Amino acid sequence: MRVSRLMLVTLRDDPAEAEIPSHRLLLRAGYIRRIGSGIYAYLPLLWRVLQKVSAIVREEMNATGALETLLPQLQPSELWERSGRWQGYTAGEGIMFHLLDRQDRSLGLGPTHEEVITALAADLLRSYRQLPVCLYQIQTKFRDEIRPRFGLMRGREFIMKDAYSFHADEQDLKAAYGVMDQAYRRIFERCGLRAVAVEADSGAIGGSASQEFMVTADAGEDLILASPDGRYAANQERACSRVEPAVPLATTAPPTLLATPAQRSIEALCSAHGFDPSQTVKVLVLLARFASGGPLPVLVSLRGDQTLNPVKLSNAVSARCADSGALLSLEPITPEQVLAEGLEPWPLGFLGPHLPDALLQGAASWQQRFLRLADPSAADLGAFVCGANSLDHHLVGACWGEAMPTPDTADLRAAQPGDRCLHDPEQRLEASRGIEVGHIFQLGRKYSTALDACFTNEAGVEEPLWMGCYGIGVSRLAQAAVEQHHDANGICWPLPIAPYEVIVVVANMQEPVQVELAERLDAALEAGGLEVLLDDRPERAGVKFKDADLIGIPWRVVVGRGAAQGQVELVERRSGERQELAAADLPAQLIAVVEAGRLGRGAPSC
Repeated sequence: MRVSRLMLVTLRDDPAEAEIPSHRLLLRAGYIRRIGSGIYAYLPLLWRVLQKVSAIVREEMNATGALETLLPQLQPSELWERSGRWQGYTAGEGIMFHLLDRQDRSLGLGPTHEEVITALAADLLRSYRQLPVCLYQIQTKFRDEIRPRFGLMRGREFIMKDAYSFHADEQDLKAAYGVMDQAYRRIFERCGLRAVAVEADSGAIGGSASQEFMVTADAGEDLILASPDGRYAANQERACSRVEPAVPLATTAPPTLLATPAQRSIEALCSAHGFDPSQTVKVLVLLARFASGGPLPVLVSLRGDQTLNPVKLSNAVSARCADSGALLSLEPITPEQVLAEGLEPWPLGFLGPHLPDALLQGAASWQQRFLRLADPSAADLGAFVCGANSLDHHLVGACWGEAMPTPDTADLRAAQPGDRCLHDPEQRLEASRGIEVGHIFQLGRKYSTALDACFTNEAGVEEPLWMGCYGIGVSRLAQAAVEQHHDANGICWPLPIAPYEVIVVVANMQEPVQVELAERLDAALEAGGLEVLLDDRPERAGVKFKDADLIGIPWRVVVGRGAAQGQVELVERRSGERQELAAADLPAQLIAVVEAGRLGRGAPSC
């Protein structure tokens, strides 16, 4: 391929819209162009990268026995209503694009395909003899991001591989989950990426277990907490750790009332009175809204030195309110909301865990009870300082008991870097940033039960199918590769997914000897099976060299002044190493190096 025919337009300056290196480089190097907010065109160079990533994914999926299919992007709302996710994905998180057709039927553009594939399974899989089976697809998905950012990392349209497996029992599901885990590790390794597997929250997909695959990068949106010994790693949303012992509170019963004017925060309270934050219990009051039923006030007790994990809280609330359907939102209650319900003002900032349900009597729309939850860090305290349910006052020496019953306990605190590990208290969690490029789930029977996808087992009894699902962000993976593999001059593609393997640069197109030698080398390398880009533009050599570094082709052959003597320069993009070679020797040597790199032996990467 000739660069003059490639429609290559590179930029010298960083686009204002780009916030992270990979986004800047993909725009500058002519791989993508922004069409709208979170919507990008994949230009020819990137399309070649995406095709190579997809080919690796296909090979590994096919090797597991999975069958490729293609499912509709447009999905009827009825399926999502049966699974209980329509409200959560449209009115709740609001991440699904949805519309009405001419007959006023609701449809959604699929961000995922659990409902569709389960409906197919209900129709097609009737007997244990047909199991197990796994179907996968590679196609465009849609997500109505509130704030699209980082280019392909968080766009509104993206390419994804999603696979779904069906099983007769849980053991077979777990075995398939293990097979997919190994396939994913091979995929990322073959793509030249350093990826780590971490425990993860299942989120809106659901299921009993899930694992994310993170490409480590400073620009990653996710915080990974891991032990130095390599035995534990988790997304912070899911991570657990040991809480340090609280400083004992020196006090005597009964609890005493302490004036704390305008001291609404733990910091202000402790600064004014000399308490340690671990001696306090902070109480958060939030409002949970569900797909059905009235809004429910939630009272959360957390030790004062700990931070709430919103994901863990949402999971705890959802588990205890399953009959109310999907959790749509969980937000702090404001004074204005209290007054709008027709209630007396609450002393927010001075609430205790013993806030009575009577405060909710007469609420216009809220349920007239609190869901009370406490993190074990708070529930395990013997005596503590907490709000007195009275403006500008706290209780000192409060205890759990008959007057202040211990709330339902759940792990609600956010693990932090430096926390001691559960498996070994000598190990402390270390933090790194990561980009999620894959996620695998053990779904269990959540969707098969909801959509009546059943099979007849060996005993002749009908039961719901066991399911797993397995996703890889193909377009996200391509940008993650750039984030992990770049330098000050541009992209350094890993050879297996590079758009081209070699670029032949003619230093001076006005020199017939250089042009003729470059053409000969281009033909020889292509005949040897290499993917070659020939820069035949009438540009200065310096411009071509800068563009070659920017677009990141792993090997560069420079045909310059030495052409008359049959000499060329070979440059490795990753290391910048240069060597002078006889043009006659170049094809055989470079073909051998590239073929080894394709197999993962010495593949170039930054």
